Amino acid sequence: MNTPVTLADWRAAYAAGARPAALLGALLARMAPDDPAWLARLDAAGLATELARLDGLDPAQAPLWGIPFAVKDNIDAAGWPTTAACPAFAHTAEADATVVARLRAAGAVLVGKTNLDQFATGLVGTRSPYGEVPNTFDAAYVSGGSSSGSASVVARGLVPLALGTDTAGSGRVPAGFNQLIGLKPTPHRLGMQGVVPACRTLDVVNVFALTLGDAAEAAAIIDGPDAGSPLPRPVLQPAWLPERPRIGIPAVPELDAALGYPAPWAAALARARALGAELVPVDFGPLFAVASLLYDGPWVAERYAAIRTLMDEQPEALDPVVREVIGQARRFDAAQAFEARYRLDALARAVATLWQGLDALLVPTAPTHPMRAQVAAEPVARNSALGRYTNFVNLLGWSALALPSGFTAAGLPFGITLIGPGGADAALAQWGQRWEAARLAEPGAFLGAHLRPPREDDHALRRQPAAAPSLVLAVVGAHLQGLPLHGQLVERGCRLLARTSTAAAYRLHALPGTVPPKPGLARVAPGEAGHAIEVEVYEMPLDRVGSFLGLIPPPLGLGSVELLDGSWVKGFICEGAALTGAPDISAHGGWRAYLASQR
Repeated sequence: MNTPVTLADWRAAYAAGARPAALLGALLARMAPDDPAWLARLDAAGLATELARLDGLDPAQAPLWGIPFAVKDNIDAAGWPTTAACPAFAHTAEADATVVARLRAAGAVLVGKTNLDQFATGLVGTRSPYGEVPNTFDAAYVSGGSSSGSASVVARGLVPLALGTDTAGSGRVPAGFNQLIGLKPTPHRLGMQGVVPACRTLDVVNVFALTLGDAAEAAAIIDGPDAGSPLPRPVLQPAWLPERPRIGIPAVPELDAALGYPAPWAAALARARALGAELVPVDFGPLFAVASLLYDGPWVAERYAAIRTLMDEQPEALDPVVREVIGQARRFDAAQAFEARYRLDALARAVATLWQGLDALLVPTAPTHPMRAQVAAEPVARNSALGRYTNFVNLLGWSALALPSGFTAAGLPFGITLIGPGGADAALAQWGQRWEAARLAEPGAFLGAHLRPPREDDHALRRQPAAAPSLVLAVVGAHLQGLPLHGQLVERGCRLLARTSTAAAYRLHALPGTVPPKPGLARVAPGEAGHAIEVEVYEMPLDRVGSFLGLIPPPLGLGSVELLDGSWVKGFICEGAALTGAPDISAHGGWRAYLASQR
């Protein structure tokens, strides 16, 4: 069979009778020992241990049974070395990081630890004593960092999933440079125990995958805090964006024209509009002011705090550029740290108003893509340019999703990033699925580094990160789309799930004297003849149900309504006393048809 590259491929291979020993053994044989993306690989003895572990798991209860994954080497895995790309820091982990333990509990098999910019300090993938990780599509260019190795092994189809970390863009920039999904959760929603910190208050584990469905499923499996989470879990948002979202874009994107970035950016905007988005130019100046605090402010001291002993006692053990960057921490004192915190709080309050008029932001993942030789000549300046649209996100506690978006004329990948408020991870995944389906339907689309053409099941969204609770609601009258009260649903951010009908056990009456005109729905007694009545089924954020209830006048209310398929949802019902003398309009099959008959 063909080499599996996505979760669907691996599952299909196992369903067809392939055994983990054969598939995983073949994978290990393809993992070249001189590949700079790998810092440690599963050996024969480790494979035997993993195969025995799989034998003790029920594949039906382990959604990632037998599927390989990799992790960035600043994430602990029991019995594996953790180096953070610094030999002097290397040690053998005694326990799995929370995120690794969750993937392994789901049946996934760790096959290797991956290279990174040392101590996750960089966006280029060149700051490692173990070698530079080249770009998957053109080795003269950087892979992006700091999660360079994790991005590389997914882009080349060695593993369908890999974990990285993202503080300033380390899970988004390499995704953009290697045509990958880079799902960056909201800070503090994932358990970070067992992850070597860069900035502990900002770090988050991200997921790399070739498809949105694969990334979202892995993110759902590792979702949730642990005892090591430094701050409370963020408030979750609804699981969807509006059907026609208002999306902010940089008013002046300042893209690398010599590299050909303006053309794929224009194509990305056209695709977003085709998906129904209203694009709103936004002044990103306040966001760039937030971003400047990350490396030009005292947050760099948080990186110093993570490796203080090594910096003070063995500074020569660090990559020279990493040592220079983190060494800037010594310029700041405690008073400046508090002043910067106040500055961030003020900026955060100001930019939070964006979400009053926008549903998301859409940005180029990076404004340029440097060659490795250019980074060698100007390591700090070239690196700094790559964080233009990434550095502010975690400081503000926001969510983000990096998505592939075509290529430059020279054949380099171009990526975009969708940004949402904190807790909007599921909503970004939902809209990202639509984006991916549109992209993969375009002529010449493919997954990863020319691995294979896309299939229809590649953009299936099987699972997604948790979202705010919601209520499924059936509407039968003036709240139907296009009718006078539908705006009450729009104001509350509802999404349409289905147009269907009730079970054939209801009668519909036109209520006299109501403004605007409204019907009353009532279930018939057992044995009485009833009708199936047209309804629209919506999902409403639970925290907005109370305000909606306050708008419902008597004799109407919300109760339980049976749908045609036998399921029960909440929906509009009417007091029986109000139906006396109200014309029975059930024969029309619904309120819309009745109104048409009156015209």
